[in-house]
Amino acid sequence: MLNAEEIRRDFPILEKIINGKKLIYFDNAATTQKPIQVIQVLQDFYTNFNANIHRGLHYLSQKASEMYEEAHDIVAQFIGAESRRSIIFVRNTTEAINLVAYAWGLKNLREGDEIIVSLLNHHSGILPWIKIAELKNARIKVVGVTSDGRLDMEKLKDLITRRTRIVSIVHMSNVTGTVVDIKRVNKLAHEHGVYVVVDGAQSVPHMPINVRDLDIDFLTFSGHKMLGPTGIGVLYVCKDLINELESFITGGGAVKEVHYKGEGFSIRWAGSPWIFEAGTPNIAGGIGFAEAVKYLERIGMKNIWEHEVSLVEYLFKRLKEEELDQYIQILGPKNVVERGGIVSFKVKNLDPHALHFK
Repeated sequence: MLNAEEIRRDFPILEKIINGKKLIYFDNAATTQKPIQVIQVLQDFYTNFNANIHRGLHYLSQKASEMYEEAHDIVAQFIGAESRRSIIFVRNTTEAINLVAYAWGLKNLREGDEIIVSLLNHHSGILPWIKIAELKNARIKVVGVTSDGRLDMEKLKDLITRRTRIVSIVHMSNVTGTVVDIKRVNKLAHEHGVYVVVDGAQSVPHMPINVRDLDIDFLTFSGHKMLGPTGIGVLYVCKDLINELESFITGGGAVKEVHYKGEGFSIRWAGSPWIFEAGTPNIAGGIGFAEAVKYLERIGMKNIWEHEVSLVEYLFKRLKEEELDQYIQILGPKNVVERGGIVSFKVKNLDPHALHFK
């Protein structure tokens, strides 16, 4: 098991005094604080290695390129991807889902095709598909949740037809903490030739994830939710699907050569992931993100998950011991292994705006 007190000492901001007391931070689902190891890596990059990547033969450019490429390798290993070709750095989960919607959707969706989204999804797992459906005259179908907050698998089975092309699903809800059985969703979808986009913003930072074991097509997640810098995220693309994406944002870094031959341009595109990372990327962010991944790996993702499960178990136990469970309704599954560390609740017969804790 992890040593929470020892880990806390790695986070300088938790020493901050607010209203006479040390900071207590509960907003990790929105963004996490950063350990000193990540902060130092960012400082070290800007102090000693700052340069643009893939554009120069001088020492700093070569070194920065090497560090940035290695960051892709570290993230690939972290989620069990086969290589860096499957790891596209973006700004965040939202951009990653949009990249799938536009780079895959514009190329592959046809009029009348169906896109399934879940009511468990974050807005980012719904809105990009609404826009693409409008552009391609496709149809959005919605799978709801059961009374205990789980994904309605029976409804999902009914919704999938021969016109269904893609399912957008969240792995762990940022509202109820519900953990969706992604392996089961993928198996069902793949039996019908349907791809699945998994929003892993809340799951990847909290539990072991192996994309090949889960048979994931597309996985999206954000660095800032897993101890890394803001403005850096990941789109994982299964190696068999990379060629089904059309480069959406093009420019410097996305090409190897461009020649004008009088009658038109001759272009030799870069391979993945660089073809999808046009322009100067968040180099320091990518390198800092890799350090955050290494920090999580040192703790152990299995240890992190077991620690969070134990905290939820303790919360449920104390609510029962204090007989508060008769006043408080927990949203989402009651089985602790089917939910993450976030617990949403409502006090029965009381408007949440009238609730006040002392």
